[in-house]
Amino acid sequence: MKTLLLRISTACVLTVSCCLAEGPFLSPVFTDHMVLQRDRKDPVWGWTKPGAKVTVTLAGRSLETVAGADGKWQMLLPEMPAGGPHVMTVSGPESVTLKDILIGDVWICSGQSNMEWKVAASKDAQAEIAAANHPRIRSITLPHVTAAEPQTTFSSAGWEVCSPQTAGGFTAVGYYFGRKLHEELKVPVGLIHTSWGGTIAEAWVSKEGLAPLGDFDAALAALDAQAKGGGASRQEDWFAKHDAGTKEGWSGEAFDDAAWTRIEQPMQWTGSTVAELAGFDGVVWFRRPLALPHEIEGKEAVLQLGAIDDEDTVWLNGRKIGEGEGWNKARTYKVPAGVLKPGKNVLAVRVLDHSGGGGMTGPADQMKLAFDTGFLALHGPWRYKIGAGLANNPPFPRRAGGNPNVPTVLYNAMISPLLPYGVKGAIWYQGESNAGRAQQYRKLLPALIGDWRKRFGQGDFPFYIVQLANFTPKRPEPGESDWAELREAQAMTGKKVPQSGIAVTIDIGEADDIHPRNKQDVGKRLALQALAKTYGKDVVAAGPEFKAAKVEGGAIRVSFDSVGGGLTAKDGSLKGFAIAGEDKKFVWADAKIDGDTVLVSSPQVSKPVAVRYAWANNPDATLYNQAGLPAGPFRTDDWPGVTDGKK
Repeated sequence: MKTLLLRISTACVLTVSCCLAEGPFLSPVFTDHMVLQRDRKDPVWGWTKPGAKVTVTLAGRSLETVAGADGKWQMLLPEMPAGGPHVMTVSGPESVTLKDILIGDVWICSGQSNMEWKVAASKDAQAEIAAANHPRIRSITLPHVTAAEPQTTFSSAGWEVCSPQTAGGFTAVGYYFGRKLHEELKVPVGLIHTSWGGTIAEAWVSKEGLAPLGDFDAALAALDAQAKGGGASRQEDWFAKHDAGTKEGWSGEAFDDAAWTRIEQPMQWTGSTVAELAGFDGVVWFRRPLALPHEIEGKEAVLQLGAIDDEDTVWLNGRKIGEGEGWNKARTYKVPAGVLKPGKNVLAVRVLDHSGGGGMTGPADQMKLAFDTGFLALHGPWRYKIGAGLANNPPFPRRAGGNPNVPTVLYNAMISPLLPYGVKGAIWYQGESNAGRAQQYRKLLPALIGDWRKRFGQGDFPFYIVQLANFTPKRPEPGESDWAELREAQAMTGKKVPQSGIAVTIDIGEADDIHPRNKQDVGKRLALQALAKTYGKDVVAAGPEFKAAKVEGGAIRVSFDSVGGGLTAKDGSLKGFAIAGEDKKFVWADAKIDGDTVLVSSPQVSKPVAVRYAWANNPDATLYNQAGLPAGPFRTDDWPGVTDGKK
């Protein structure tokens, strides 16, 4: 297992599994070019000799404190209006001078890969970077680190000033969000970027924050046990007890897989046409025969399988040759001499997906068995069989190590060290890795928000959420969708949790790419939420929002809030509505705008009881308001439900 290191000072390094007892003289979140939160008594802290006096001077005002018995010192800076630059000096047993400090609004930018996505990889990157001369926008990025216990410090290059030389490395969503706020408010903006691609929401919540849910008790207990050792054996015990393939020897060379189902590889499970894998989390086995030439006898080889989501174990002719983890890491395994033989060989792969995508997901040309005289392509037909589902078995004992998809480990290493830095609020782009667990996400996301607010100790600060964009191939008929349910959970959070909101992105996704390049509209829509709800600006912050539904004869009339000057159908045609009768079988509906409502009907449904809009992974969704913002997906058959005209 790889040991991750967390640098505390130039002379001291501790493993992240330890709880830090001391740290640097000044926390690494405080550097040159930083942005402090305006109009608030911002904490500043560090570590030194117990009992030592520390003096902090900022903008001509000095404050003193004494380090505690554990060496930590902390004080509150005076409230200051937006402005700068300022100089701050911290003196005591050591002395530090920080320059070019601005006072403005500080926002946490967190989530998974769509928040991590950089300006340099986004739409119109070259032009955007060339124009990114915004010295009063600053950013600091936390490194990818995990920890079994809450940490107090981290390693970072410090705050960067936005310029054409640096902007390409900024989080794109955070940058476009911050740029819009800076343009409208004329105050400095600080972005604390702490995200990690492919990660689950529960990794970002503290142990205490998850405890009331009860869903993660076993996983947290497993993490504690893992931190104390024995994790690998506990995982093999789990496979031996719960996975049919492990129990029945599906890795064996002589095992008969003739009855297994044919499948094409590579293929991501989420959104696939293979129904039983489309939203599956758990263990799936894959097997494939290999016909090799006589020249391979006694030779070494290299097996390449591309990226596998999330964990895999690989056997050739019944001999284990490797295992790996990490949803976006290409797998390469050395095949020792003597494993392969002329004629028929058998490759078996056990894949464990914890959440989200799943499967062998890399490019087809990365799947091959290479030897000194050539290679054998491995994409194309395989056979598969499900070994075990996670939903109906005890939690899998995750490895602590560098695995980010373990409850609490990212909170511990990438949120806890920031506490209690002064912030204005947070923006969040995550959910892809929790698709398939939408009911749980209805509780989990509010728990995360409440946990962060409690930990930072600054009240119910604003928290704005990006709703998942459209993704995967379009489907010809209405049906169920785990992504639609996850979007619903996000929308419920935005409505029910105070000081929160949703940026709808159902119109900017790409069918074949989970990472839409258009991050400009994402940042802008988040900023509109903040401008309206946090800063009190008179702007239309969202597209049409479902308000109520009323059955009228053979139709259902749907009314909306946030009509933004009136409803409109993009490109002139209103698409995305489906309707059902008492049999709950949805069919595409005819939809007409009637004032601030939409009348939905179908000749196939004489007595409608429910309507859905944009209820698919990648729907046709053309309802907008006059402000050019899209309506969010909704359904009336589950939440909030068809009514008699009353909400």
